[in-house]
Amino acid sequence: MTVTTRTEDLLALRRTEIPRGVSLAHPIVAAHAEGVRMWDIEGREYHDWIGGIGVLNVGHSHPAVVAAVQEQLAAFTHTAFQVTLYEPYLRLAQRLNARFPGSAPAKTLFLTTGAEATENAVKIARAYTNRPAVISFTHSFHGRTLLGMTMTGKKAYYAQNFGPFAPDVYHAPFPYEYRGTSVPAALEGLHELLRTTVDPSRVAAIILEPVLGEGGFLPAPPEFLRALRQLCDEHGIVFIADEIQSGVGRTGQFWAIEASGVQPDLLTFAKSIGGGLPISGVTGRADVMDAPAVGGLGGTYAGNPLACAAGLAVLDLFEDGTLLAHARHVGERLHAAFTALQAEVPGIGDVRGQGPMIAMEFVKDRGGREPDPELATRVVEEARARGLLLLKAGMYASVIRVLVPLTVSDDELDEGLERFAAAVRAAQSPLS
Repeated sequence: MTVTTRTEDLLALRRTEIPRGVSLAHPIVAAHAEGVRMWDIEGREYHDWIGGIGVLNVGHSHPAVVAAVQEQLAAFTHTAFQVTLYEPYLRLAQRLNARFPGSAPAKTLFLTTGAEATENAVKIARAYTNRPAVISFTHSFHGRTLLGMTMTGKKAYYAQNFGPFAPDVYHAPFPYEYRGTSVPAALEGLHELLRTTVDPSRVAAIILEPVLGEGGFLPAPPEFLRALRQLCDEHGIVFIADEIQSGVGRTGQFWAIEASGVQPDLLTFAKSIGGGLPISGVTGRADVMDAPAVGGLGGTYAGNPLACAAGLAVLDLFEDGTLLAHARHVGERLHAAFTALQAEVPGIGDVRGQGPMIAMEFVKDRGGREPDPELATRVVEEARARGLLLLKAGMYASVIRVLVPLTVSDDELDEGLERFAAAVRAAQSPLS
């Protein structure tokens, strides 16, 4: 007689009740989690290097976040900010304005999802410039809504047959040195687009992830960001930094773009700012943010009180710089370990990233650099068998990205790295 476990029951329920379009990276059911660790409903322990896809930079169930949410929960859960004010929204906006990587006065709008943030940033840019067009980049990801999918430069997986898509959105090459697109080549592609396809006088905004998320953790080189800033200044284009996955300490800077010294006009955020609660937003130059008229911005759950309380607790954790310093330390350790493993395993073609936002790209051979998504999949499966949860990324699904909590201890990191290295060795391509 076959005994069916609870996990199998719930996986069966998922098959009958949830549409197939919702993917599943790991066939496990979470029971509880703390810091870097997660336990499933059958008591198995995992190190979580996914963090809700970049949502948990401060780890699962951080006590400060839990306490802040509980306190707000006892007061009230919702009013809608457009109906009545509440202090957590105002205080969180005030603190994010102070952290905006620009010299001009800033203002902040809160929303609920990352896609809402990117769409509202475009709305604001269009209102400010009175222009329609938007330029984004290949390999990018900006959300699953109509405009978000249109701006996303990774079409096969996300766009499918969901069109027609939004008009006046154009894609320029993102620098991808490992696959042959240098900074000069990327800039030439952008200028060619402006010469042949859309005149700069029609472009409202250029939107770019300072480090690609779904595109495989590719950092935008500082010289590329500086050239974009100069181009935007020359033509009156709004420069939007999409920091939804790269922000809130993920790269060792609070915002990834800070490492380049380039100042955006608008910055979108989401994911880790809420410590696990849904909140997103746009922070930017006050004169640009004020362009839409009254009633043009908002949302029923935008800046929910519980999420704002969580956001204030998250900012408290970054206040004295200790967590950012530890994040940089984690990044150094990850890079050293990954580089050492690359020297050992022929299937590791590239190791890259910015601080602890690091990734490993797998190839069938280093000379030809043909992507090896099957090897990446085997690494994910071998890691899960060893109690480590990983997630793929990249245009060819051949990249393993690391989103380990920045609060991870050295001992926990040692343990996770041991599991990771064992998984990579076990998953090596037969050709290696």
